[in-house]
Amino acid sequence: MFGDFTAVDRVSFTVERGTIFGFLGPNGAGKTTTIRMLLGLLRPTSGTAIVLGLDVVKQTDEVKKRIGYMSQRFSLYDDLTVDENLNFYGRTYGVRNRRLRDRKGFVLQMAGLMGRERELTGHLSGGWKQRLALGAAIIHEPEMLFLDEPTAGVDPISRRAFWDLLYHLAEEGTTVMVTTHYMDEAEHCQSLAFIQQGRIVVQGSPVVIKETEMRGQVLEIDCDEPAIAMQVLRGSGILGEVALYGALIHAVASDVHVLVPEIAGRLQAAGVQVRAMEVIAPSLEDVFISSVRVPADSVETTA
Repeated sequence: MFGDFTAVDRVSFTVERGTIFGFLGPNGAGKTTTIRMLLGLLRPTSGTAIVLGLDVVKQTDEVKKRIGYMSQRFSLYDDLTVDENLNFYGRTYGVRNRRLRDRKGFVLQMAGLMGRERELTGHLSGGWKQRLALGAAIIHEPEMLFLDEPTAGVDPISRRAFWDLLYHLAEEGTTVMVTTHYMDEAEHCQSLAFIQQGRIVVQGSPVVIKETEMRGQVLEIDCDEPAIAMQVLRGSGILGEVALYGALIHAVASDVHVLVPEIAGRLQAAGVQVRAMEVIAPSLEDVFISSVRVPADSVETTA
């Protein structure tokens, strides 16, 4: 028999209106489950969830009228044209007649799809399909938008263009909650929460998180044989996290500056030439990796 499994455990956070809130965590951490509860698609076994001042359990239908949702797979119909997809989602949300025409015009302009209304959605590239999916999610002018890993598998240029659209929506007053695996995207959220094994382990603005939540110091190492250096450092037993950032290595430990002579000696003995080593301010990715690898039993939960 299997024991009880808690997908989301006493998660508590607040999203300010008109901001972009980033929700980060490894696969299986509870991100999608949390969003599905906030959408009213899953009923929480305990606790309360309030979206736009409405109880998602008691006022589910009203919540759904005022929010938009874009899933990981875009939720579009490939065998429909761009225009047909927008018609379908508009009418699903109760948008009809002149308002539907006006909203379609806005979406096509926003997404850069003017002149491609008759093109089959399945023929669009990932980036264009992504923008169309965003347009379908906002065609009814929702007050809050939920995006579940919307940029997964999309090229960097399309990701940047997509986030430009999100910034515009937030500036116009739309509240955005987004899950992402990309730290460059997380840096541009006004506030963040890291979730691990169903529990919130860190939350705050990107700046505050980097200043206060790093467990240990980060030593950045520039050397000629990073693959060998990684093996040496991971097997040393004196460091916590050791990760590769491009051609540079980030090694984490409490008071790591004290370990610099020993680290240099171990790498030299392994034939690795070190060009530079310095203790640096942690990146958001450093903090994220450090936070989500802390055993869940050691994390203090919020009620």
